[in-house]
Amino acid sequence: MMKARTPTRLAVLLAFAAALSVSAGDGPGAPPPAPAFDGTAAAALGAMKARADELHVSGVAVVAYAQGDSVASWRSMMLVVGGMTQAPKADDKGANLLGIAYAKASEMASTLKDSGNGGRPPMTGEFGWHGGVVAKGRTGILIAAFSGGRDQDDLSISKVGLAVLAGSL
Repeated sequence: MMKARTPTRLAVLLAFAAALSVSAGDGPGAPPPAPAFDGTAAAALGAMKARADELHVSGVAVVAYAQGDSVASWRSMMLVVGGMTQAPKADDKGANLLGIAYAKASEMASTLKDSGNGGRPPMTGEFGWHGGVVAKGRTGILIAAFSGGRDQDDLSISKVGLAVLAGSL
């Protein structure tokens, strides 16, 4: 009797584990499969780099995608365009541009509004920096952020990335 139940329990556990692994990656709110996002993200980052080069700006570009109407999970990719940090000047400590770009992205994930325009005071961890853009795509939330230039340059670079994301996601 015990031998007959053990394979059955094992089969049930294996079937349950397989169901969890499929639903965890494919359920509502799950990001798109990595290959679908990776190609689009690489193209968006390439466009952002080209725009940054046109503007003679160095910094960090970030793009992200979250499936659905809110951000519970996302896929993101970043690209260093010239330098990840800015050296300290006489009146400041320097800047971690990757940290700033992700701070912009995290603010947009929470507010679903362009960075620095959340309609509320920045929360702890947010700084209200301008230069990131967010939009609703065909199947989810699209985010593009750049840090390294003046606000208007960062915004211009981010808009180019968002346009590429919007064309595919």
